[in-house]
Amino acid sequence: MKIKISHLSKSYDGTPVLNDLNLELDERQPWCLMSPSGSGKTTLLRLLLGLEQPDHGEICFLENETILKQPPRFSAVFQENRLCEAFSPTENLVLGAQKGISRQELRRELSLLLPEDCLDRPVYTFSGGMKRRVAICRAMTAPSQIVVMDEPFTGLDADMRKNVIRYVLDRLEGRMLVAATHQREEVELLGGRVVELPPLH
Repeated sequence: MKIKISHLSKSYDGTPVLNDLNLELDERQPWCLMSPSGSGKTTLLRLLLGLEQPDHGEICFLENETILKQPPRFSAVFQENRLCEAFSPTENLVLGAQKGISRQELRRELSLLLPEDCLDRPVYTFSGGMKRRVAICRAMTAPSQIVVMDEPFTGLDADMRKNVIRYVLDRLEGRMLVAATHQREEVELLGGRVVELPPLH
């Protein structure tokens, strides 16, 4: 899988966020977007996901140098966790999980990131870091070819961050990962390649 971004531009209310961006990403390693706040990282991820449309330019997805007629399947971790707060973590995963994965298997996945006694509690009782782990687990158990993450490890302490990153890498299984981060340590733990979006001024 390869993503080819050509002459991509996007502005909001006349203010440019991305301007004539050209970029190629492949699945050989995780890709980490590292640029100052306001430089367009989140906008680029939303464009990849098809949640926004560019003003100019295009994004092509290629398999063996052939452009795919249909966009690939994505899973995502947004800056907001976007969980069903009244549901348990297991129920949140069931909503988006790959067909054929049993509820028991999903509980096993969650138990790698959460204490056992939390798996049946409603998510609204969780701390921010625990909700983050549910959102990450949901993305990794969903059917996808590309995983997109926007500041995914925010709110996790240093030891938990290492554990969660190890979990993400173990569960990639050949999928492409594109993540926005401000932390150089996260790039190193992911073994990622840095993409710095060019400044607009």
